[in-house]
Amino acid sequence: MIFLLNKTNDSTLGVLLEVILKKDILTLSSLDISEFSLLFERAGELKNRHKKGICEKSLAGKTVGLIFEKPSTRTRISFEAATAQLGGIPLFISAGDTQLSRSEPIADTARVLERYLDALVLRTYSHAMQEEFARIASIPIINALTDRYHPCQVLSDLFTVIEYKEALSGINIAWVGDGNNMAHSWINAAAKLDFTLTLACPEEYMPDPDILSAAKEIAGDRVIVTHDPVAAVSGADVINTDVWASMGQEAESEKRRQKFAPYQVNRELLAHAARDVIVMHCLPAHRGEEITGDVLDGSRSVVWDQTENKLHMHKAILEILIKG
Repeated sequence: MIFLLNKTNDSTLGVLLEVILKKDILTLSSLDISEFSLLFERAGELKNRHKKGICEKSLAGKTVGLIFEKPSTRTRISFEAATAQLGGIPLFISAGDTQLSRSEPIADTARVLERYLDALVLRTYSHAMQEEFARIASIPIINALTDRYHPCQVLSDLFTVIEYKEALSGINIAWVGDGNNMAHSWINAAAKLDFTLTLACPEEYMPDPDILSAAKEIAGDRVIVTHDPVAAVSGADVINTDVWASMGQEAESEKRRQKFAPYQVNRELLAHAARDVIVMHCLPAHRGEEITGDVLDGSRSVVWDQTENKLHMHKAILEILIKG
């Protein structure tokens, strides 16, 4: 409910409503079931319309900023292309080229950018940095990756699972490898949606215990953690993996290769999964490390559809958050 102390005109009320109803996506924990459903449905509609050559204009006159601290291929290009294909204008901004790199307070930058942009997509090391942007800015803030979460990637991955399996309810999804930001967002999703998630991680590389605990309070035994990759993929409908050393962890690469060697997704591991299992990887992939080339390029792999779906999911995210 909105209480106005003074008489106002329609345009002022519109601004107040826009600020009050502003929605960010920093983690998947912030979404409810209806919001997940809306995103999946709209992504599907936009994909079908794109295949038919229908030109969208829902973001005409809107400008989307992208501030990236980390390198990116798929996430950057899919957000830029999504904005452009909806008729909007994408503005890519390297974090090193902003006054943030010279210690301007985040709050000051946020207050400036909200005057220029209709949404801001952030790819940063620090999750707290994005939380501060969201707290200050009146425009939607979208997490395009932090060291802690990668929600938009997992939204597009879930959309891909729905395309292949028709639904999420009752699906068994296995995560094999590092308990990293991707694993955390899968855990968040499992707490909200009716699928079973089994994570197989080496003992030293388990997901954050607080994130696990919060999810298990909601999902119970639908979130399972093990050190055994064979147990994790047994009967799995979906197998998901990621690189063993993420950005910023390059110094640990050799140690991680040794620890993660038993967690490689290969044909031997796939033999324990369901016959119609699909294999996913958010890319870039290191063939011969976390996944073998024959699996990545094989008949069970859906990675190319998965990466295409980032474009359509990002369209849905931008359209829904900006247009409400």
